[in-house]
Amino acid sequence: MGRRLAGHLRDRLAAASHTLSLRGRDHRIDAMRGAALLMMFVDHIPQNLLNRFTMRNVGFADAAEVFVLLAGYASWLAYGRAFGKYGVRVTLGRLLRRCVQLYIGQTIMVMAYVFIIRLWRHFTPVSVDYLEPELAHGMSWVWRVMSFDALPSNLNILPLYIVFLAGFPLFYLLMRVQHSLALVLAGALWALVNLDPAVNFPNWLDPDGWYFNPFAWQFLFALGLTASERTQRSGRDFPRLRWLGGLCWAYLVFSALQAFPWMQWNLPDLRPFGDAVAPAKAWLSPLRLLDVLAIFYLVQSSTVARRWSGETVTGQALACVGRHSLEIFVVGTVLDLLARLVFSTFGDVWSLQVGVNVVGLGVLLSLAFWLDLWRGVGKRVARPA
Repeated sequence: MGRRLAGHLRDRLAAASHTLSLRGRDHRIDAMRGAALLMMFVDHIPQNLLNRFTMRNVGFADAAEVFVLLAGYASWLAYGRAFGKYGVRVTLGRLLRRCVQLYIGQTIMVMAYVFIIRLWRHFTPVSVDYLEPELAHGMSWVWRVMSFDALPSNLNILPLYIVFLAGFPLFYLLMRVQHSLALVLAGALWALVNLDPAVNFPNWLDPDGWYFNPFAWQFLFALGLTASERTQRSGRDFPRLRWLGGLCWAYLVFSALQAFPWMQWNLPDLRPFGDAVAPAKAWLSPLRLLDVLAIFYLVQSSTVARRWSGETVTGQALACVGRHSLEIFVVGTVLDLLARLVFSTFGDVWSLQVGVNVVGLGVLLSLAFWLDLWRGVGKRVARPA
């Protein structure tokens, strides 16, 4: 029975991969985004031993950088081409609809956090770390959270994405004026924030402002948009340049040596610069930016990565997760909270470690497969398969 179900899912994934390939969809983008979403689920549970094996342990960047870069890449595919194909009015309507969907997802997560934590407190004490103290009592905080004046920790990615999509028409207009103008201005704003991190959106819960500084992170989103536009215009992958690939690999090796938690594994500290190098995540320091760009170039210039993401079961499963990023992110964030509450209440013994990860990852993968079928991918690919 289990083998039959696994075979059925494999056939469905293969059929979906075949049909989407015919449409020109790059499975590498979906697979990378799927991997980032699953790693975000693992990383957001501090007691989870599995997060010792995610990308944040072998480099400066982590899943958040990958997610934002690929959000930019996918946004051009969804909306950049639509301006010329469907017109300004229709495309602006699509952008507004997506922003509303993201806002609803943010609202669901906030309400789920508050409800679950307050309910859990009826049975056992819960540390204030699981919910900002200002949000733990009363309802005066609602309007602040709904207007993004207050961003609770672990609930700050979707507001960032909404801001970027709201600014997409301006970026598109600047690209129409001069192809490189939008990217140059985005880079200049990012450089300004790295010189003065105080340039930020206000956050009622944090005097330093938004944890993911939009004025800095917009550059990563803009790089994704630009890469997508130029790939579409050229009709081919990034050129595979040996010297550039070599530089990318060399940088990633340095990043891995510097970022790896040697002491956590009771190993000799092999960091070239010790504690002197600690790239800031809040304003996307250059070392983190270079790390994610090196990974992106190596993957997007690789024909092996293209075949792996479209022809293997693992690649297809990750691509399936990436195709439903909003739903997976919302559910994964709520599961993160439940996992942390389980660990804090019952301990982080091995049995719970295995159970939390198997159940959590299983729910996310099952949700992605179900969404593929529910949205008609399975039906549309049945005949080609």
